[in-house]
Parts: sequence; C-alpha cells; structure tokens
Amino acid sequence: MVKKIFILNGPNLNRLGKREPHIYGTESLADVKKRCNAHAKILGLKVEFRQTNFEGVLVESVHDAIDAGDGIIINPAGLTFTSVPLMDSLKMFDGPKIELHISNVHTREPIYHNSLISRVATAVMAGFGTDGYLMALTWMSMKLAKS
Repeated sequence: MVKKIFILNGPNLNRLGKREPHIYGTESLADVKKRCNAHAKILGLKVEFRQTNFEGVLVESVHDAIDAGDGIIINPAGLTFTSVPLMDSLKMFDGPKIELHISNVHTREPIYHNSLISRVATAVMAGFGTDGYLMALTWMSMKLAKS
C-alpha cells in the first residue's frame, strides 16, 4: 500500500521565489511541488501538497491528514511561532511529522526562535533551503518503512 504524505505550507509561501530571495531562494512553490512529486514517486510515496495563507485552513489540512495520511511535512511559516490551534491539531496526528523551514530560523531575529510546532513534531529541519523538502521526504520514507 502506497503511503500518503501531506506536505503543508503556511502563509506567504505562495510568494516563494519572489519574497526575500536572498533568504528563501528563487525557486517557486510550484517548482518545489514538482520536485516533491517526482521525488515521492521514486520513493514510492504519494504526496498531497497544499498551501494556504489562512490558519483555519491549515488546521483543516492537518485534520485531513489525520483521516487519510501516513505522515506530515509542515512548513507553518509565521504560524510556527503563534498558532496554538495548529499545534493542537498536530498533537492529534499519530504518525511522523516534520516541522520544516527553508531558512535557518535560529540565525534570524529572536522572534523566530520559539516554535510552538517543535513541541509536537517528530523532527525539525531548518536551513537546507528548498532541498529540505526532498530530505524530509527521504526521511519520511525510511521512517514509514520501519513501521
């Protein structure tokens, strides 16, 4: 049975490639999605790739993953540091979940140093650029193969 991974992206990531390219790079989120789908196929995974600028919609995507997913890779963006509802929804997901950030948040302003999501994530990745998505998929594949 093919494992399904939800890759969830929070606010402003739809501007990837245009927003602060010196921090986030020039690759668009559509490019990232294409690379994730190709990599998932190689790994024998199915990907559900989503982005929203709205907290409630992101929470509902976690709910969808609870019902139909085997793993979650989430880049919550600014909601990482503010969203108790998102953290609470992720607590309900029993499978592996990776908090992912394109930049190394720990080398940035202090506001980016206190993640609520890290408290409930299985693993945290930061600073690998958009390649982090592929690395997260690879780890997810290995983790799910053991379960």
